[in-house]
Amino acid sequence: MSENKTKPTDSSVSTFLDAVEDDQRREDCQALLAMMARITGKPAAMWGPSIVGFDSYHYRYASGREGDMAVTGFSPRKHDISVYLTASGPDQAGLLARLGRHKMGKSCLSIRRLSDVDPEVLEKLVADSVAAVKRLPV
Repeated sequence: MSENKTKPTDSSVSTFLDAVEDDQRREDCQALLAMMARITGKPAAMWGPSIVGFDSYHYRYASGREGDMAVTGFSPRKHDISVYLTASGPDQAGLLARLGRHKMGKSCLSIRRLSDVDPEVLEKLVADSVAAVKRLPV
């Protein structure tokens, strides 16, 4: 079984975020950093070279694959900011409908900038996702 490539590193979160070239994206990332730290009660850590993650959990799939991953996090990408969350709870569809301009994959919410979305809805999505991950069996 292959090893998970995305792992926590000793790299500096602030150095990584300071290197974000676009001023608005850097400000948005700082706001996400503060929000996710408040929700999780945990400090940020770099996961791989480009994901700012918070806390961790162990997963195990029916296939036998298992590993550790951040409970939530984000990554400033070239065109969007990827927010990593689970949006499969009963309230999530309604929240996503009210969020604003976004794209949602299986566990990756893509937004261009924070001003495109409702910050209260985004915070609720992240908080609900963190709570859902914390309920997963160990």
